[in-house]
Amino acid sequence: MSSSSSSQNRPWDVHRLPRAEGRVVLVTGGNAGIGYFVAEQLATTGAVVVLGSRDRAKADAAMVSIRSRVPGARVRHLRLDLADLSSLKTAVEGLALDHLDAVVHNAGVALDDPPRRETEDGHELMFGTNHLGHFALTQWLAPLLSAAPAGRVVTVGSFAARSERLELDDLQSTRDYRPKRTYGRSKLAQMCFGFELDRRLRALGSTVLSVVAHPGGALDSLTPSRPPVCVTTPGERLRALPSRLLVQGKDAGAWSVVRAVIDPEARGGQLWGPRVFGLRGVPRLEPVPSHMADPVVAAHLWDAGGQLVGADPYLGFR
Repeated sequence: MSSSSSSQNRPWDVHRLPRAEGRVVLVTGGNAGIGYFVAEQLATTGAVVVLGSRDRAKADAAMVSIRSRVPGARVRHLRLDLADLSSLKTAVEGLALDHLDAVVHNAGVALDDPPRRETEDGHELMFGTNHLGHFALTQWLAPLLSAAPAGRVVTVGSFAARSERLELDDLQSTRDYRPKRTYGRSKLAQMCFGFELDRRLRALGSTVLSVVAHPGGALDSLTPSRPPVCVTTPGERLRALPSRLLVQGKDAGAWSVVRAVIDPEARGGQLWGPRVFGLRGVPRLEPVPSHMADPVVAAHLWDAGGQLVGADPYLGFR
């Protein structure tokens, strides 16, 4: 029996992850939030973890924190600004790698209040960063992912995307801007992209997998402190205890993402999320909601994205 088939019989242990020495993983927004804990957990596997972040000081703080908790951690920083599309090709060249085993499309902007804001390129900030930035980044990473033995694109979605639907004639919320809804739709666009990318990779016969994961309900107040990256006071944790029945901290929110990156049994087109109501707990496979897997909507979104970022229709994978 091969090692991968025997691993199927072992339950997944979020605290004892399989080894991943020699693999290189880029985590966008790896300096804070869910992305930080994805990076910290991946570092325990022996993988080289690259933190994609605009802010060098925040990335340095995250790397110090990871190294203090994971002896021998192999972490480095890549300056990455998803809101500035013209910078992405140069950023990827700065990786100076001959292959990339996985990218975690995690970085995200979430605004709570109007007014509507735009990126350097004139796109609505949340849609432009969360979706278009990752869409464009994938094209520049495609040759590196294709050069890996089994590259993976892991797109981090959101529970908020379940209740949203895309307005295909108003993708950038120019007519009707409501921050929470626009955020949910930007995450839905990311998830639709992840499933559509899988369909297109399969059609091309690519070895690269596209997998989607989401963290469930992940609260700062239930997240263990990693000063100065994140600090949770004992009082905040105490007040948040009742909500632990339904949701979890960002450390646990990272579990489903990490599994999508390194589980040898994971397959393209899958959706991984927390076991309990999709909100908390250890990672499990979830059925893909029909509105996220609609190929007509996804094809429209793909074409619109290609035009907005000037991408090749095959996104560099052909």
